[in-house]
Amino acid sequence: MLDINGIMDIIPQRAPFLMIDRVEEYTPGEGAIAYKNICINEPHFAGHFPGQPIMPGVLIVEALAQTGAVAILSMEENKGKNALFGGIDKLRFKRPVVPGDLLKLEVKIIKRKGPIGVGEAIATVDGQIAAKR
Repeated sequence: MLDINGIMDIIPQRAPFLMIDRVEEYTPGEGAIAYKNICINEPHFAGHFPGQPIMPGVLIVEALAQTGAVAILSMEENKGKNALFGGIDKLRFKRPVVPGDLLKLEVKIIKRKGPIGVGEAIATVDGQIAAKR
């Protein structure tokens, strides 16, 4: 398990763009399971949407990408590198993510070459799919 300090030892993102709060488990080069506590005081909720705050889908995707980056960048040969986001195929959003939710992020690396990886990802809240690739 990694707390916020352990996460920051692996990936370069920092507040306000660090999108994961803790990592429950990870296997270098293979996958990771992380969590994000969705809080009303996050800056994007001021405008997305006033009176009906919803986490932007692109930030859910970023949280999944950072979860995958933990798996890729925790490999000895990738330590200290950046993992760059290359694209998304066939991602679907199934439910809104709102303040008070605990977003579970699961990424399985299905292909990799150096610090580049392709993953299958799912984000859930209380067992309900929020986003899936």
